[in-house]
Amino acid sequence: MVKALKEAGLPEELSWLPLIESGFKVRALSRARALGLWQFIPSTGYKFGLKRNAWVDERLDPEKATDAAIAYLKELHQIFGDWASVLAAYNCGEGRVLRVIRSQQINYLDNFWDLFERLPWETARYYPRFLATLHILKEPEKYGFKLETPDSPLPYEKIAMPKPVRLDALADRLGIADSVLLELNPELRQHATPVGGYLLRVPSGSAENVLASIDSLKEWTPPKRSYVYHRIRRGETLSTIAVRYRSSIRAIMEANNLSRSHFIRAGQRIKVPVKNGASDSV
Repeated sequence: MVKALKEAGLPEELSWLPLIESGFKVRALSRARALGLWQFIPSTGYKFGLKRNAWVDERLDPEKATDAAIAYLKELHQIFGDWASVLAAYNCGEGRVLRVIRSQQINYLDNFWDLFERLPWETARYYPRFLATLHILKEPEKYGFKLETPDSPLPYEKIAMPKPVRLDALADRLGIADSVLLELNPELRQHATPVGGYLLRVPSGSAENVLASIDSLKEWTPPKRSYVYHRIRRGETLSTIAVRYRSSIRAIMEANNLSRSHFIRAGQRIKVPVKNGASDSV
């Protein structure tokens, strides 16, 4: 991450931004449906080249998400010119920050602190939190922190997988825990390689064994997901609907492109992913 930022000509301190965004949790999901280390919402992810389909969600791919974040930060810096405003825009969107700027007096001097009181509270404290993080990292003992040495990343190599294969099946052939392959490839939503071929990350030194196993591994076909349509009644929530159909709140939200679980109303017709044997549509 630091290397990628340096190569892009950006301050390496920005490598700590995911600490504010996600706590460096690869699968972090916010209430606004922002996902991954860099907390991309789907639309921004698409804009900067992050693929999302039934097989993969590249917002969860640390490498690709970092490249997308760099492209986004560079674009924001071209717009605003100072990193404080850039980070504010990264948090709440450039449109929101530009609207606040346009509402300023004519002698606006591109100073983040001029905007502070007009920004959403979460955004207003976002840049100060980032500055505080840098101060703590510089002198952790001064602020009562003892920082552990970070774990080294798991070394890997990439292998072209020509067909869909379950990661647990491949892990069994390699004699490793399937959690290792899941950790190296968190973007794979089905825990399998996609149809049409895929460059899979595998532990260093295992490429030969993977290549020897490909032909004998069964090609995996994902089960078809069934849906029912439900008309919401007064007093119902996504939670009660999910229980009724043995589904999940997240699956219902994704099926209906909902950004908030409470953005439903009585009379609304929604699509509910169900397991076999669930209730009929109502």
